[in-house]
Formats: sequence, C-alpha cells, structure tokens
Amino acid sequence: MSNAIQTAGSVAPSHEGPRAWLRRFVSGDEVAHIVTLLFASTILAITGLLVLQLWTNSRLSRVQSGWHFFFMQTWDPVFEHFGALPFLYGTVVTTVVALVISVPLGLGAAIYLAELAPRKISDVLAFLVDLLAAVPSVIYGLLGIFLVIPLMREVIEPFLKRTMGFLPIFQGPAYGIGLLTGGLVLAIMIVPFIVSISREVLLVVPREQREAAMSLGATRWEATWHVVVPYARGGIFGSIFLAMARALGETMAVTMVIGNDPRIAASLFSPGYTIAAVIANEFSEATYPLYINALVELGLVLFLLTFVLNGLARLLILATEQRGVAHS
Repeated sequence: MSNAIQTAGSVAPSHEGPRAWLRRFVSGDEVAHIVTLLFASTILAITGLLVLQLWTNSRLSRVQSGWHFFFMQTWDPVFEHFGALPFLYGTVVTTVVALVISVPLGLGAAIYLAELAPRKISDVLAFLVDLLAAVPSVIYGLLGIFLVIPLMREVIEPFLKRTMGFLPIFQGPAYGIGLLTGGLVLAIMIVPFIVSISREVLLVVPREQREAAMSLGATRWEATWHVVVPYARGGIFGSIFLAMARALGETMAVTMVIGNDPRIAASLFSPGYTIAAVIANEFSEATYPLYINALVELGLVLFLLTFVLNGLARLLILATEQRGVAHS
C-alpha cells in the first residue's frame, strides 16, 4: 500500500508540470514572458546589426589602409587619401577640454545639491538640471554661435594670450572658433549629465557613513569630502565616463563652432575637426565607394569607443549602488 502511494506521488508531478505550464500559458504569464523576451532580444539584435553594418561597409577602407588609416594626417577625397588622425586628434582634444572644465563644475554642483542644499532648493535645481540635459544639441550650437564665439574672440582668447601666451596651446590668432570653443560648448552640454548622475550616486551613500564621521568630530564639509565622496568615487567616475562618451559622439553643436579644418595644431585657438562632425558634413558628398567606406570606418571607431566607455561607466555606477544597498 505504501509503495503504491509513493509511486503515485512520484508520477503526479510529471503530469502536473505540463498542466501547470498550460494554465500559466492560458492565463497569460508565459505569453507575456515570451513576448517581453522577444522585445528585449531586439536590443541585442540592433546592436549586432549596427556593428555588422559598420564592419561590412568599411571593408574597402580597412583593406586598403589597414592600421595606417589611424596614423595618416592627410584627408584628401580628390586624390583618395584618407587619414583619420586629424579627426581623432580633434575629438580627443575637445573632449579633454570639456572634461577639464565640466568635471569640477559638475562635481561641485552635485555635492551642493546632494549634501549641503536644503531639500526644496535641491529638488528644484535638480529638475532644472534634468531639463538642461534634455535640450537638443543644435540649441547649444546656436548658443555657441551667438554667445560663446564672440566672447571667446573678444575676451577670453585675448586674455589667455596675454597671460599664458608663452604656452604653445595659447598661441596664434584668436578667431573665436576652434578647439577651445568646441570644448567649452561641449562642457556646457555635459555638465548636466555629471551633476544629475553624481547627485544620485551621492544620495545612495548610507546615512550611517555621514553620521559616523560627524560623531567623531568632523564638520559637515569634512564628512562630505573625506567620507561621502570617496565612498561614491566609483559612481562619480561612472558619471564622468558617461559624460565623456556623450562628448565624443556629439555632432551638431561642435560642428557649428569648431571650424571644421582637418589639421593638427598645437594651439587650442586653431580650428579643428571631429569624427562625428566629418561624418555629418561629408557623408552626403561621398561620391565613390572608398570615400564612403572611410567615413563608415570612422563611424565604427566612434561607435566602439563610446560603447566601451558607456559599459565602464555603467559598471562603476552599479558597483557604487550595490555598496550602498549592502550597507543600508
């Protein structure tokens, strides 16, 4: 009798499994799971298609130039000479200038909003920061043309030449347009990203960290600078990486103020060119396959660079949030 009961009990789950799955399917659980899985899979599919198309459509340039593509300085579509170095240089220089300006401003604003400002003021300013992050880049480009370029040509660049003209980066004629202006406009654009993300990261730091520091005699600022900021260091670096990726891929605003000249110059006052700008300006004018493939290869480089930076940023932010949850 007991053996029969055990046998029946062991057989029942095998019949109950399909029935349970059928009940979930009829009720919509399995349907919802399958449909949402397909939707999520489209993200991987789109990413893979992007890489595949960029790789395939840059074949002629990769075969003809190889690694020399990244080290040649000549960009001459008439004679079919394509070198990416001026665009890599312009992209890196404008991004570095933007980070030098925006990181101190963004981090200082984030610390104030998260640690020192009254809650109502912090919420209002955080809302305005989010609005600035959503402004289209062409608006920043117009701001650069009508405000930043005249200011750079008449005030900032002459001042830099008078005070620090002994440095090669601050020599040459002050046109108003150039690498420094492009970097400044980029800095204005990416400050809201640094402020918004760094503020959220600072807010997830456990309250006990602040209280422990202040109980040992630290002031509010000492607790913030020596305890809270180091604790959130990973997330802050993540916000900087995200802002860097945003600056690397910016097109319209930089195109409007940088001068669009594919040359390498030591002076930040000189016009320059970026990867995103040359693709936007010249793709519609590309009249033969090699020209198109060279532009697509530039796009592939930019895509991979921003992909890696965004991935690193997300990992750093996630690590900081997990530390905050573990200590809460």
